Amino acid sequence: MASETLRGRFLWHELMSSDTGSAAAFYGKVIGWKTQAWEGDVNYSMWIAPSGSVGGLMTLPAEAAAMGAPPAWLLYIGTPNVDATVADAERLGARVLKGVTEIPKVGRFAVVADPQGATFAAFTPSSAMGPPGEPAEPKLGEFAWHELATTDHQGAFRFYRELFGWEKTGAHHMGPIGEYLLFGQAGKAFGGMFDKPKDMPGPSHWLSYVRVDDAATVAARVNGAGGQLLHGPVEVPGGDWIAQLLDPQGAALAVVSTPKAAPAKKPAPKKSAANRKARPVAKKAARRKAARKKVPARKPAPRKTARKAARGARRARARGGKRRR
Repeated sequence: MASETLRGRFLWHELMSSDTGSAAAFYGKVIGWKTQAWEGDVNYSMWIAPSGSVGGLMTLPAEAAAMGAPPAWLLYIGTPNVDATVADAERLGARVLKGVTEIPKVGRFAVVADPQGATFAAFTPSSAMGPPGEPAEPKLGEFAWHELATTDHQGAFRFYRELFGWEKTGAHHMGPIGEYLLFGQAGKAFGGMFDKPKDMPGPSHWLSYVRVDDAATVAARVNGAGGQLLHGPVEVPGGDWIAQLLDPQGAALAVVSTPKAAPAKKPAPKKSAANRKARPVAKKAARRKAARKKVPARKPAPRKTARKAARGARRARARGGKRRR
């Protein structure tokens, strides 16, 4: 399997819940995922988006619950050699929470806490799964962003850079929080890291974002489905909108959406030179016609012929002569 398409990629997302039935109902209502039993283990279900399977759902292991681990999402990061990655992680100050374990026809993984305490899984898929291929733009219902809230984002970045080859692809200044460091590979950002503020509860942790059609619509469904809206919906640098939430069992997840662009207006058709010249002439003619309709023309006074005028004068003289006698 080609290491350049595997190392440092986010390959799988798994929810370990104290109530899988309730969790399945919640995410079905809020995000629209369906669940499907995995053929390899009837106690394990897969999250199904329109494009296919995007993650898994399982009961929180008893040993993890006994150690005080709460229901949570666990993300799996690809590596060509999970054994070598675990050894490197320990050398760099990480703790191994679950040693390398093999899942037949799936691959080998180990669960690790980074030097600041955030938990993730290193994962080497089996050859039966085939290579993951080049990263593609996430579709609706797929995981699109990964965010690390930590006590030392610079130290965390150095750890993951050496472990998975991540690069710094950019940064945003987030006011009191400080730098929001973008990381990824080959110029493509996979997520961000920042120093969590003092008022943010809990230890360092990873938060995964799912692409949805409208973050505000999803946020409006959360409380009614039994969850809790933590933050948002709010616009972030770049124009996307996000919302962060807790499911009914307390596992944290987030959603992200990109506003749809308004359809472009069609330009007005261009008029030919002949039309442009004819337009003023037509307007003048229309104005003259309208003026004639508004002001009625005067009727000409009736004309008297010369003969009628002379006859009238003779009659007037005759009447005058009679009055004098």
